[in-house]
Amino acid sequence: MAGAQEKPPESSSSAPGPEGPTGSARGFEVFPPEESEDCARPLETAPKKLCGYLSKFGGKGPIRGWKSRWFYYDEKKCHLYYSRTAQDANPLDSIDVSNAVFDCKADAEEGTFEIKTPSRIITLKAATKQVMLYWLQQLQMKRWEFHSSPLAPAAAPDAVPAGNGPTLHLELEQEEAELEEFLSPVKTPTGLVGMAAALQPAPAMPLALQNISLKHLGTEIQNTMYNIRGNRQPQGTGHGPPRADSPLSGEPQSEEQPSPPEPSAPGKDPAGSPKPTAKSFLTTNLVQKAKCPLFAEGLSRNRTAQEKALALEQQVLVLTKELKSQKELVRILHKALEAAQQEKRASCAYLAAAEDKDRLELVRHKVRQITELGRRVEALEQERESLAQAVSLREQQVQELQQHVQLLMDKNQAKQQVICMLSEKVTQDFVQPPMSPEAADRDLLSQQEKMEHLKDDMEAYRTQNHFLNSEIHQVTKIWRKVAEREKALLMKCAYLQAKNCQVESKYLTGLRRLQEAMGNEAHESSELLRQLIEEALQWEASEASADGVELSPISEYDEYGFLTVPNYEVEDLQLLAKIQALEVRSHHLLAHEAVERPLRERWAALGELTPSVELKQLLRAGVSREHRPRVWKWLIRLRVQHLQTPGRYQELLSRSQACRHPAARQIELDLNRTFPNNKHFTCPTSSFPDKLRRVLLAFSWQNPSIGYCQGLNRLAAIALLVLDEEESAFWCLVAIVETIMPPDYYSKTLIASQVDQRVLQDLLSEKLPKLMAHLGQHRVDLSFITFNWFLVVFADSLISSILLQVWDAFLYEGTKVVFRYALAIFKYNEEEILRLRDSLEIYQYLRFFTKTICNSRKLMVIAFHDMNPFPMKQLWQLRAAYRERLEAELRELEQFKAQYLETRASVDPVLPEGCTSEDEGEGEGEA
Repeated sequence: MAGAQEKPPESSSSAPGPEGPTGSARGFEVFPPEESEDCARPLETAPKKLCGYLSKFGGKGPIRGWKSRWFYYDEKKCHLYYSRTAQDANPLDSIDVSNAVFDCKADAEEGTFEIKTPSRIITLKAATKQVMLYWLQQLQMKRWEFHSSPLAPAAAPDAVPAGNGPTLHLELEQEEAELEEFLSPVKTPTGLVGMAAALQPAPAMPLALQNISLKHLGTEIQNTMYNIRGNRQPQGTGHGPPRADSPLSGEPQSEEQPSPPEPSAPGKDPAGSPKPTAKSFLTTNLVQKAKCPLFAEGLSRNRTAQEKALALEQQVLVLTKELKSQKELVRILHKALEAAQQEKRASCAYLAAAEDKDRLELVRHKVRQITELGRRVEALEQERESLAQAVSLREQQVQELQQHVQLLMDKNQAKQQVICMLSEKVTQDFVQPPMSPEAADRDLLSQQEKMEHLKDDMEAYRTQNHFLNSEIHQVTKIWRKVAEREKALLMKCAYLQAKNCQVESKYLTGLRRLQEAMGNEAHESSELLRQLIEEALQWEASEASADGVELSPISEYDEYGFLTVPNYEVEDLQLLAKIQALEVRSHHLLAHEAVERPLRERWAALGELTPSVELKQLLRAGVSREHRPRVWKWLIRLRVQHLQTPGRYQELLSRSQACRHPAARQIELDLNRTFPNNKHFTCPTSSFPDKLRRVLLAFSWQNPSIGYCQGLNRLAAIALLVLDEEESAFWCLVAIVETIMPPDYYSKTLIASQVDQRVLQDLLSEKLPKLMAHLGQHRVDLSFITFNWFLVVFADSLISSILLQVWDAFLYEGTKVVFRYALAIFKYNEEEILRLRDSLEIYQYLRFFTKTICNSRKLMVIAFHDMNPFPMKQLWQLRAAYRERLEAELRELEQFKAQYLETRASVDPVLPEGCTSEDEGEGEGEA
């Protein structure tokens, strides 16, 4: 383009241009150097600059007070730099606008406002109230543009992705529209902001020393020396290249030549451009001294760009009108073409007619069509005239109504003024005695002055209210955007932590497999492997992190007091325990946003608990910790409401204290064996063992037929950990033993428990035939492992997070859940069991394999989806059949036992030769 091809030789640094003619509230507009070739674009698309003189309150001691400072805004950093004058090369300091809020007080001095950052409060004062509002509105807009703009690469901070440009532009336009609802746009104060303010002399202060910043004395000296050197330069070098040390530190310096006007622009002949005058030379020299980001473009180039922009706007208007006329012409020609085509078709039909009769008929048809179209045109013309008359009548009516409304409003306003005046007069007559005419006139004048002051105060408060509303609105939007970014960062952090757990788990798994493969083959290698394993078990990510960020999210205990890393007795399994803990944490982190958060929202929206399909699905998926106590209490009350009476638990406690139950000794023995991996039952100062003792003693008196059975201590302990109340835990134990589990489940014979083991064997053969065939081949009896699962509902088998999820569904659906999860556990580990080829290895694996289950969601899906169909009717039928068989076996066993005792009693004991009876031995001893 012409602006890029021709460069005047006398200048290499751009000069500032005058303020734009629009006078909008968006501040001074300059063109960046990279866009000099396209300076003829509309002014609205050019980046905005904000600068001007303001008074800043600061200093210490005798020089504390208002100081005149030159402020200019940096688009890239969202900082407001300030220096003593516009000619200073280095700024004194800057204000971070991105994290600041703005405030103006109605009772403060006119033009005073505050910028509040997290570290300090800066008090500024503008020349007028309009200038203050202009600065506040511009700073609000700049802050929003900075927060809304996408992050740019470090190498090109001004570059914005092309795909985000329109979106950002729309967001900024929307923000401007929203701010206009609170505070209307303030016009640009002429001569007080922008380049016009830079060309004006700095505001004079009473004392020259008062305007100097002692806090930044070094910068003041540098600026003074730089200005002296600049003044000593000859005028011929005023347009030379800028010095290397003149720009602000870290601020890129733009170098662009003023471009001549476009040749096509009317009245903008390059040859007729004005020659540089003394004033323009002074301006150029001023910019050469300043070297701040505000003066990145020349005055002459900016004037030319504005003229070119105006010329182009005029051309756009002319071309738009011409385009409209061309469109109308095209429409008319299109209609003429259609008419010509119809005429052509009619002519072709006329020529193709075989006889004159046919041609005459075609002519008559055309005549009829012409007549019909003429009538339609007349009707449309009449309709148009009637509509035009109706429109004119409506307009007249609207004008009359508007005039009438205006008269009524004026009349109403006049009445209101009269009423106010009469009310004030009546009040004065009642309060004050009659005064002389002179005193009345003086009082009236004073009242009028007070009213004027009150009106000014009301206007000030109204302006302050509008601005503060806009500030609150914008700060709230920024806070929401920051909260969304923080949420995204937290999700990313959780994902990275999960990946870290997976990597560490794979590393520990590799060490364990290497340990199993090596054995004791090589002493040196095994010693190195042992050291690596010890370091892996003792390693904490908080020590290895240089930034102090806790990368390892694994704590020693979980939220219910269970050890996160199980303390296995076998040393070889300690590594496996940490692998399991890492896998559990990884699954928890990955499922937190996708699974747990939606579940918590569903629980929060559930409201009152009632039996429903939705509640059933939520219980199967697991209850969050904050809702679990409330849900469990509701489920227990649903089970025992026919047994529960007020004061029943206290009555049973009193009975246990008054009379010692026979089961008390066994209860004491089992207290110390309850959950050795839980800190609440192993800590000497914990109150949980005493609570558990009272719960078990009360239950022994509640159900004397059972009294106490091994396993009840763990059921009650789980209830105590969740509910944290003795009475609620007691009724939970009653609900499990007396309402959920079948009768005789915890009796001396445990007959119902044995029946369930046979039912489980039957279901395993049906659901997992391959696994059962493998176990049958190695003669493995699963009841040695699964009997305890059913007796304590997996209390000793599963990790706490999965265990409590099983209990959530168990308390609502009953024992069917225990069968589902038992089958799911074997399905979850089916492939690992099938790899084992020795019965001893299978038994060793079955001892701890439930602790290796880490993915609770996968186990839940297997239990409630992969194991379907699972009707309760089938379970009842199997239980009845196997109970009948077991009772028959027990009766047969009793008969064998009775026969044996009878046979033994009927046969006299025969002593072998050489042996003496006990009676004979005793007699000889006595002798």
